[in-house]
Amino acid sequence: MKPVKVGICGLGTVGGGTFNVLMRNAEEIARRAGRRIVVEQIGARRENPACDTTGIQITNDIFAVATNPEIDIIVELIGGYETARDLVLTAIENGKHVVTANKALIAVHGNEIFAAAQNKNVMVAFEASVAGGIPIVKAIREGLSANRINWLAGIINGTGNYIMSEMREKGRAFDDVLAEAQELGYAEADPTFDVEGIDAAHKLTILASIAYGVPLQFEKAYTEGISKITTEDVQYAEELGYRIKHLGLTRRTPEGIELRVHPTLIPQAALLANVNGVMNAVMVDGDAVGQTLYYGSGAGAEPTASAVVADIIDVVRTLTADRDNRVPHLAFHPGQLSELPMLPMDDVVTGYYLRLQAVERPGVLAHVTRILGDKGINIEAIIQKQTCEAQVPVIMLTQRIAESVMNDAIREIEALPDILGEVIRIRVEHLTGC
Repeated sequence: MKPVKVGICGLGTVGGGTFNVLMRNAEEIARRAGRRIVVEQIGARRENPACDTTGIQITNDIFAVATNPEIDIIVELIGGYETARDLVLTAIENGKHVVTANKALIAVHGNEIFAAAQNKNVMVAFEASVAGGIPIVKAIREGLSANRINWLAGIINGTGNYIMSEMREKGRAFDDVLAEAQELGYAEADPTFDVEGIDAAHKLTILASIAYGVPLQFEKAYTEGISKITTEDVQYAEELGYRIKHLGLTRRTPEGIELRVHPTLIPQAALLANVNGVMNAVMVDGDAVGQTLYYGSGAGAEPTASAVVADIIDVVRTLTADRDNRVPHLAFHPGQLSELPMLPMDDVVTGYYLRLQAVERPGVLAHVTRILGDKGINIEAIIQKQTCEAQVPVIMLTQRIAESVMNDAIREIEALPDILGEVIRIRVEHLTGC
Protein backbone atom coordinates (compact mmCIF):
# COMPACT_ATOMS: atom_id res chain seq x y z
CA MET A 1 0.00 0.00 0.00
CA LYS A 2 1.21 3.50 -0.84
CA PRO A 3 2.89 5.18 2.15
CA VAL A 4 1.45 8.31 3.70
CA LYS A 5 3.76 11.27 3.23
CA VAL A 6 4.21 13.83 6.00
CA GLY A 7 5.61 17.35 5.88
CA ILE A 8 6.95 18.76 9.15
CA CYS A 9 6.98 22.55 9.55
CA GLY A 10 9.26 23.54 12.40
CA LEU A 11 12.24 21.49 13.58
CA GLY A 12 12.74 22.94 17.05
CA THR A 13 12.24 21.06 20.31
CA VAL A 14 8.88 19.48 19.45
CA GLY A 15 9.53 19.23 15.71
CA GLY A 16 12.84 17.50 16.32
CA GLY A 17 11.24 15.13 18.82
CA THR A 18 8.46 14.32 16.36
CA PHE A 19 10.91 13.61 13.55
CA ASN A 20 13.03 11.34 15.76
CA VAL A 21 10.03 9.38 17.06
CA LEU A 22 8.70 8.89 13.52
CA MET A 23 12.09 7.62 12.34
CA ARG A 24 12.97 5.53 15.40
CA ASN A 25 9.59 3.82 15.74
CA ALA A 26 8.74 3.64 12.03
CA GLU A 27 8.04 -0.10 12.01
CA GLU A 28 5.85 -0.04 15.12
CA ILE A 29 3.98 3.01 13.85
CA ALA A 30 3.30 1.34 10.48
CA ARG A 31 1.88 -1.71 12.26
CA ARG A 32 -0.48 0.53 14.24
CA ALA A 33 -1.49 2.77 11.33
CA GLY A 34 -1.79 0.02 8.73
CA ARG A 35 0.46 1.94 6.33
CA ARG A 36 3.99 3.26 6.29
CA ILE A 37 4.39 6.89 7.31
CA VAL A 38 7.37 8.70 5.80
CA VAL A 39 8.71 12.22 6.28
CA GLU A 40 8.70 13.64 2.76
CA GLN A 41 9.81 17.20 3.46
CA ILE A 42 10.78 19.51 6.33
CA GLY A 43 10.25 23.25 6.44
CA ALA A 44 12.53 24.92 8.99
CA ARG A 45 14.61 28.07 9.39
CA ARG A 46 17.54 26.09 10.74
CA GLU A 47 18.64 22.48 11.14
CA ASN A 48 18.37 20.60 14.40
CA PRO A 49 21.65 18.83 15.30
CA ALA A 50 19.67 16.22 17.23
CA CYS A 51 18.04 15.03 13.98
CA ASP A 52 19.65 13.02 11.19
CA THR A 53 17.79 14.39 8.15
CA THR A 54 20.03 12.77 5.56
CA GLY A 55 18.11 12.15 2.32
CA ILE A 56 15.09 14.28 3.29
CA GLN A 57 14.08 17.46 1.46
CA ILE A 58 14.57 20.55 3.61
CA THR A 59 13.39 24.06 2.77
CA ASN A 60 13.20 27.30 4.72
CA ASP A 61 9.87 28.07 2.99
CA ILE A 62 7.19 26.42 5.10
CA PHE A 63 4.48 27.36 2.60
CA ALA A 64 6.29 25.27 -0.02
CA VAL A 65 5.65 22.29 2.25
CA ALA A 66 1.96 23.24 2.60
CA THR A 67 1.54 23.30 -1.20
CA ASN A 68 3.71 20.29 -2.05
CA PRO A 69 1.39 17.94 -4.02
CA GLU A 70 3.27 14.88 -2.75
CA ILE A 71 2.41 15.53 0.91
CA ASP A 72 -0.71 14.13 2.59
CA ILE A 73 -0.35 15.51 6.14
CA ILE A 74 1.16 18.79 7.31
CA VAL A 75 2.52 18.85 10.86
CA GLU A 76 2.52 22.46 12.11
CA LEU A 77 5.06 22.94 14.89
CA ILE A 78 6.17 26.54 14.33
CA GLY A 79 4.03 28.02 17.11
CA GLY A 80 2.52 31.49 17.32
CA TYR A 81 -0.68 32.88 15.88
CA GLU A 82 -0.80 34.51 12.47
CA THR A 83 1.88 32.73 10.44
CA ALA A 84 0.73 29.39 11.82
CA ARG A 85 -2.88 30.27 10.91
CA ASP A 86 -1.90 31.17 7.36
CA LEU A 87 0.16 27.99 7.03
CA VAL A 88 -2.64 25.74 8.27
CA LEU A 89 -5.30 27.40 6.11
CA THR A 90 -2.99 27.09 3.08
CA ALA A 91 -2.49 23.39 3.80
CA ILE A 92 -6.24 22.86 4.16
CA GLU A 93 -6.97 24.77 0.95
CA ASN A 94 -4.52 22.39 -0.76
CA GLY A 95 -6.43 19.37 0.55
CA LYS A 96 -3.99 18.36 3.24
CA HIS A 97 -4.77 17.04 6.68
CA VAL A 98 -3.18 18.95 9.55
CA VAL A 99 -1.65 17.93 12.87
CA THR A 100 -0.66 20.69 15.28
CA ALA A 101 0.65 21.13 18.81
CA ASN A 102 -0.23 24.84 18.78
CA LYS A 103 -2.70 25.60 21.59
CA ALA A 104 -2.70 29.34 20.89
CA LEU A 105 -3.60 28.71 17.26
CA ILE A 106 -6.49 26.38 18.11
CA ALA A 107 -7.83 28.48 20.99
CA VAL A 108 -7.85 31.72 18.97
CA HIS A 109 -8.39 30.59 15.36
CA GLY A 110 -9.78 27.08 15.81
CA ASN A 111 -13.37 27.87 14.80
CA GLU A 112 -12.21 29.27 11.46
CA ILE A 113 -9.74 26.42 10.90
CA PHE A 114 -12.26 23.66 11.68
CA ALA A 115 -14.85 25.23 9.38
CA ALA A 116 -12.31 25.33 6.54
CA ALA A 117 -11.32 21.71 7.22
CA GLN A 118 -14.95 20.60 7.22
CA ASN A 119 -15.47 22.34 3.89
CA LYS A 120 -12.41 20.67 2.33
CA ASN A 121 -13.12 17.25 3.90
CA VAL A 122 -9.79 17.11 5.77
CA MET A 123 -8.90 16.53 9.40
CA VAL A 124 -7.21 18.81 11.92
CA ALA A 125 -5.77 16.93 14.90
CA PHE A 126 -4.51 18.77 18.00
CA GLU A 127 -3.98 16.33 20.87
CA ALA A 128 -0.50 17.72 21.59
CA SER A 129 -1.89 21.24 22.07
CA VAL A 130 -3.02 20.43 25.62
CA ALA A 131 -0.91 18.85 28.35
CA GLY A 132 1.88 17.52 26.13
CA GLY A 133 2.00 13.75 26.19
CA ILE A 134 -1.20 13.27 28.24
CA PRO A 135 -3.96 12.07 25.85
CA ILE A 136 -6.59 14.30 27.46
CA VAL A 137 -8.24 15.48 24.23
CA LYS A 138 -8.84 11.90 23.09
CA ALA A 139 -10.00 10.90 26.58
CA ILE A 140 -12.72 13.55 26.68
CA ARG A 141 -13.65 13.47 22.99
CA GLU A 142 -13.80 9.70 22.65
CA GLY A 143 -13.27 7.78 25.91
CA LEU A 144 -15.83 9.85 27.84
CA SER A 145 -18.25 10.43 24.98
CA ALA A 146 -21.07 8.64 26.86
CA ASN A 147 -20.86 11.21 29.66
CA ARG A 148 -22.33 14.59 30.32
CA ILE A 149 -19.22 16.39 31.58
CA ASN A 150 -19.98 18.38 34.74
CA TRP A 151 -16.61 20.03 35.27
CA LEU A 152 -12.91 19.66 34.72
CA ALA A 153 -9.97 21.18 36.53
CA GLY A 154 -6.33 20.99 35.63
CA ILE A 155 -2.77 21.94 36.34
CA ILE A 156 -1.95 22.54 32.68
CA ASN A 157 1.14 24.75 32.81
CA GLY A 158 4.30 23.09 34.09
CA THR A 159 6.16 26.35 34.68
CA GLY A 160 3.54 27.70 37.04
CA ASN A 161 3.29 24.39 38.85
CA TYR A 162 7.07 24.22 39.27
CA ILE A 163 7.07 27.70 40.81
CA MET A 164 4.23 26.95 43.23
CA SER A 165 5.84 23.61 44.21
CA GLU A 166 9.19 25.24 44.97
CA MET A 167 7.55 28.01 46.97
CA ARG A 168 5.73 25.46 49.11
CA GLU A 169 8.47 22.87 49.53
CA LYS A 170 11.42 25.22 50.07
CA GLY A 171 9.85 28.50 51.18
CA ARG A 172 11.36 30.37 48.24
CA ALA A 173 10.08 33.68 46.88
CA PHE A 174 8.28 33.86 43.52
CA ASP A 175 10.95 35.98 41.77
CA ASP A 176 13.73 33.65 42.91
CA VAL A 177 12.01 30.51 41.62
CA LEU A 178 11.02 32.18 38.35
CA ALA A 179 14.65 33.13 37.67
CA GLU A 180 15.70 29.52 38.27
CA ALA A 181 12.88 28.22 36.02
CA GLN A 182 14.22 30.45 33.24
CA GLU A 183 17.77 29.14 33.76
CA LEU A 184 16.50 25.55 33.61
CA GLY A 185 14.52 26.21 30.45
CA TYR A 186 11.12 25.68 32.09
CA ALA A 187 10.16 29.33 31.53
CA GLU A 188 10.74 31.61 28.56
CA ALA A 189 12.78 34.80 28.75
CA ASP A 190 9.38 36.54 28.69
CA PRO A 191 7.40 34.34 31.10
CA THR A 192 4.11 36.26 30.79
CA PHE A 193 2.15 33.50 29.03
CA ASP A 194 3.11 30.99 31.74
CA VAL A 195 2.90 32.96 34.98
CA GLU A 196 -0.11 35.12 34.03
CA GLY A 197 -2.26 32.17 32.99
CA ILE A 198 -2.52 32.86 29.24
CA ASP A 199 -0.96 29.55 28.20
CA ALA A 200 -3.26 27.65 30.56
CA ALA A 201 -6.28 29.62 29.30
CA HIS A 202 -5.49 28.58 25.72
CA LYS A 203 -5.53 24.95 26.81
CA LEU A 204 -8.61 25.32 29.03
CA THR A 205 -10.53 26.92 26.16
CA ILE A 206 -9.89 23.83 24.05
CA LEU A 207 -10.84 21.43 26.85
CA ALA A 208 -14.07 23.31 27.58
CA SER A 209 -15.11 23.21 23.93
CA ILE A 210 -14.68 19.46 23.61
CA ALA A 211 -16.21 18.84 27.05
CA TYR A 212 -19.42 20.76 26.41
CA GLY A 213 -19.65 20.99 22.64
CA VAL A 214 -19.41 24.78 22.38
CA PRO A 215 -17.41 26.97 20.00
CA LEU A 216 -13.92 28.01 21.09
CA GLN A 217 -14.14 31.28 23.04
CA PHE A 218 -10.70 32.15 24.38
CA GLU A 219 -11.57 35.85 24.59
CA LYS A 220 -14.11 35.03 27.32
CA ALA A 221 -11.68 33.14 29.55
CA TYR A 222 -10.81 34.78 32.86
CA THR A 223 -7.07 34.72 33.57
CA GLU A 224 -5.15 35.65 36.69
CA GLY A 225 -1.49 34.95 37.33
CA ILE A 226 0.59 33.84 40.29
CA SER A 227 3.05 36.72 40.51
CA LYS A 228 1.30 38.21 43.58
CA ILE A 229 1.41 34.96 45.57
CA THR A 230 3.81 35.21 48.51
CA THR A 231 5.52 32.57 50.62
CA GLU A 232 3.28 33.77 53.46
CA ASP A 233 0.17 32.91 51.43
CA VAL A 234 1.58 29.46 50.74
CA GLN A 235 2.31 28.97 54.46
CA TYR A 236 -1.11 30.23 55.61
CA ALA A 237 -2.84 27.96 53.10
CA GLU A 238 -0.93 24.99 54.54
CA GLU A 239 -2.01 25.95 58.08
CA LEU A 240 -5.61 25.94 56.90
CA GLY A 241 -5.26 22.51 55.27
CA TYR A 242 -4.93 23.69 51.66
CA ARG A 243 -2.35 24.08 48.90
CA ILE A 244 -2.19 26.79 46.27
CA LYS A 245 -2.17 25.64 42.65
CA HIS A 246 -2.41 27.64 39.43
CA LEU A 247 -5.60 25.95 38.32
CA GLY A 248 -7.61 25.99 35.12
CA LEU A 249 -11.25 25.22 35.83
CA THR A 250 -14.35 24.99 33.69
CA ARG A 251 -17.77 24.03 35.04
CA ARG A 252 -21.19 23.66 33.45
CA THR A 253 -23.94 25.50 35.34
CA PRO A 254 -27.61 26.16 34.46
CA GLU A 255 -26.68 29.78 33.67
CA GLY A 256 -23.65 29.01 31.50
CA ILE A 257 -20.08 27.75 31.50
CA GLU A 258 -17.34 28.91 33.85
CA LEU A 259 -13.98 29.34 32.10
CA ARG A 260 -11.25 30.55 34.44
CA VAL A 261 -7.55 30.27 35.26
CA HIS A 262 -6.28 31.61 38.59
CA PRO A 263 -4.39 30.67 41.76
CA THR A 264 -6.64 28.36 43.77
CA LEU A 265 -6.62 26.86 47.25
CA ILE A 266 -7.50 23.17 47.08
CA PRO A 267 -7.53 20.70 50.01
CA GLN A 268 -4.18 19.05 50.74
CA ALA A 269 -5.72 15.60 50.33
CA ALA A 270 -7.01 16.34 46.82
CA LEU A 271 -5.20 14.48 44.03
CA LEU A 272 -4.41 17.69 42.16
CA ALA A 273 -2.87 19.19 45.30
CA ASN A 274 -0.18 16.52 45.10
CA VAL A 275 0.87 17.14 41.49
CA ASN A 276 4.28 18.77 41.83
CA GLY A 277 7.18 20.09 39.80
CA VAL A 278 6.66 20.52 36.06
CA MET A 279 4.06 17.74 35.83
CA ASN A 280 0.54 18.30 34.49
CA ALA A 281 -2.75 16.72 35.53
CA VAL A 282 -6.39 17.11 34.55
CA MET A 283 -9.37 15.86 36.55
CA VAL A 284 -12.65 15.35 34.70
CA ASP A 285 -16.04 14.78 36.34
CA GLY A 286 -18.63 12.97 34.21
CA ASP A 287 -22.15 12.00 35.21
CA ALA A 288 -21.65 8.30 34.41
CA VAL A 289 -17.96 7.66 35.15
CA GLY A 290 -17.51 10.05 38.09
CA GLN A 291 -14.07 11.58 38.50
CA THR A 292 -11.10 10.50 36.38
CA LEU A 293 -7.55 11.84 36.54
CA TYR A 294 -4.99 12.17 33.72
CA TYR A 295 -1.39 12.78 34.79
CA GLY A 296 1.95 13.05 33.04
CA SER A 297 4.52 15.23 31.32
CA GLY A 298 2.95 18.38 29.95
CA ALA A 299 5.88 19.48 27.81
CA GLY A 300 9.21 18.35 26.39
CA ALA A 301 10.41 17.08 23.05
CA GLU A 302 9.36 13.43 23.11
CA PRO A 303 6.34 13.58 25.48
CA THR A 304 4.77 16.14 23.13
CA ALA A 305 5.99 14.21 20.09
CA SER A 306 4.16 11.18 21.48
CA ALA A 307 0.88 13.06 21.10
CA VAL A 308 1.80 14.53 17.70
CA VAL A 309 2.64 11.12 16.25
CA ALA A 310 -0.49 9.58 17.76
CA ASP A 311 -2.49 12.23 15.89
CA ILE A 312 -0.68 11.40 12.66
CA ILE A 313 -1.59 7.73 13.15
CA ASP A 314 -5.24 8.66 13.80
CA VAL A 315 -5.34 10.69 10.59
CA VAL A 316 -3.84 7.83 8.61
CA ARG A 317 -6.37 5.38 10.03
CA THR A 318 -9.29 7.53 8.85
CA LEU A 319 -8.00 8.76 5.49
CA THR A 320 -10.73 6.87 3.65
CA ALA A 321 -13.56 8.05 5.91
CA ASP A 322 -15.69 11.01 4.82
CA ARG A 323 -16.10 14.02 7.09
CA ASP A 324 -19.42 12.88 8.58
CA ASN A 325 -17.96 9.58 9.76
CA ARG A 326 -14.89 10.88 11.58
CA VAL A 327 -14.56 11.93 15.19
CA PRO A 328 -15.68 15.60 15.14
CA HIS A 329 -13.01 18.19 15.88
CA LEU A 330 -14.81 19.50 18.98
CA ALA A 331 -16.34 16.11 19.94
CA PHE A 332 -19.84 17.16 18.81
CA HIS A 333 -20.89 17.41 15.18
CA PRO A 334 -20.55 20.96 13.82
CA GLY A 335 -24.28 21.44 13.45
CA GLN A 336 -24.86 20.29 17.03
CA LEU A 337 -22.70 22.78 18.93
CA SER A 338 -24.39 24.42 21.92
CA GLU A 339 -24.97 28.13 22.40
CA LEU A 340 -24.62 27.89 26.18
CA PRO A 341 -22.89 31.16 27.14
CA MET A 342 -19.62 31.63 28.99
CA LEU A 343 -20.30 33.12 32.42
CA PRO A 344 -18.72 36.47 33.27
CA MET A 345 -16.42 36.17 36.27
CA ASP A 346 -18.78 38.33 38.35
CA ASP A 347 -21.34 35.50 38.23
CA VAL A 348 -18.97 32.72 39.33
CA VAL A 349 -19.64 31.31 42.80
CA THR A 350 -16.67 30.04 44.82
CA GLY A 351 -15.06 30.20 48.25
CA TYR A 352 -12.34 32.72 49.11
CA TYR A 353 -9.11 33.10 51.00
CA LEU A 354 -8.60 36.73 52.07
CA ARG A 355 -5.39 38.21 53.48
CA LEU A 356 -5.30 41.76 54.76
CA GLN A 357 -3.00 43.97 56.80
CA ALA A 358 -4.79 45.64 59.70
CA VAL A 359 -3.70 48.24 62.23
CA GLU A 360 -3.33 46.63 65.66
CA ARG A 361 -6.34 48.30 67.25
CA PRO A 362 -9.48 47.02 69.03
CA GLY A 363 -12.57 46.74 66.85
CA VAL A 364 -10.84 46.55 63.47
CA LEU A 365 -11.69 42.89 62.90
CA ALA A 366 -15.26 43.57 63.99
CA HIS A 367 -15.63 46.16 61.21
CA VAL A 368 -14.34 43.67 58.65
CA THR A 369 -16.62 40.86 59.77
CA ARG A 370 -19.60 43.26 59.82
CA ILE A 371 -19.00 44.14 56.17
CA LEU A 372 -18.80 40.47 55.24
CA GLY A 373 -21.90 39.66 57.29
CA ASP A 374 -23.91 42.48 55.70
CA LYS A 375 -23.08 40.99 52.29
CA GLY A 376 -24.21 37.51 53.37
CA ILE A 377 -20.64 36.17 53.33
CA ASN A 378 -20.07 33.48 55.95
CA ILE A 379 -16.61 33.01 57.47
CA GLU A 380 -15.23 29.48 57.88
CA ALA A 381 -11.90 30.25 59.53
CA ILE A 382 -9.82 33.19 60.76
CA ILE A 383 -6.09 33.40 61.49
CA GLN A 384 -4.82 36.57 63.16
CA LYS A 385 -1.05 36.59 63.54
CA GLN A 386 0.49 38.32 66.53
CA THR A 387 3.52 40.47 65.75
CA CYS A 388 5.59 43.17 67.42
CA GLU A 389 4.58 45.58 64.66
CA ALA A 390 1.81 48.15 64.64
CA GLN A 391 0.03 46.12 61.96
CA VAL A 392 -0.99 42.47 61.83
CA PRO A 393 -1.89 40.09 59.01
CA VAL A 394 -5.41 38.69 59.16
CA ILE A 395 -6.35 35.65 57.07
CA MET A 396 -9.92 34.51 56.45
CA LEU A 397 -11.59 31.65 54.64
CA THR A 398 -15.14 32.29 53.46
CA GLN A 399 -17.90 30.05 52.22
CA ARG A 400 -19.02 30.17 48.59
CA ILE A 401 -20.37 33.46 47.33
CA ALA A 402 -20.73 35.20 43.96
CA GLU A 403 -17.62 37.01 42.77
CA SER A 404 -19.54 40.28 42.34
CA VAL A 405 -20.59 40.22 46.00
CA MET A 406 -17.02 39.54 47.13
CA ASN A 407 -15.75 42.37 44.93
CA ASP A 408 -18.13 44.80 46.67
CA ALA A 409 -17.07 43.54 50.11
CA ILE A 410 -13.36 43.89 49.30
CA ARG A 411 -13.87 47.47 48.10
CA GLU A 412 -15.56 48.36 51.39
CA ILE A 413 -12.89 46.60 53.49
CA GLU A 414 -10.06 48.36 51.63
CA ALA A 415 -11.80 51.70 52.31
CA LEU A 416 -11.57 51.20 56.10
CA PRO A 417 -8.95 53.56 57.59
CA ASP A 418 -7.35 50.75 59.60
CA ILE A 419 -6.82 48.43 56.60
CA LEU A 420 -3.46 48.98 54.92
CA GLY A 421 -3.06 48.35 51.21
CA GLU A 422 -5.05 45.92 49.09
CA VAL A 423 -6.84 42.81 50.24
CA ILE A 424 -5.27 39.71 48.68
CA ARG A 425 -7.95 37.34 47.41
CA ILE A 426 -7.39 33.72 46.30
CA ARG A 427 -10.31 31.55 45.28
CA VAL A 428 -11.01 28.23 47.01
CA GLU A 429 -12.27 25.03 45.33
CA HIS A 430 -12.92 21.62 46.88
CA LEU A 431 -13.37 19.78 43.54
CA THR A 432 -16.24 17.68 44.81
CA GLY A 433 -19.54 17.69 42.97
CA CYS A 434 -20.55 20.16 40.30
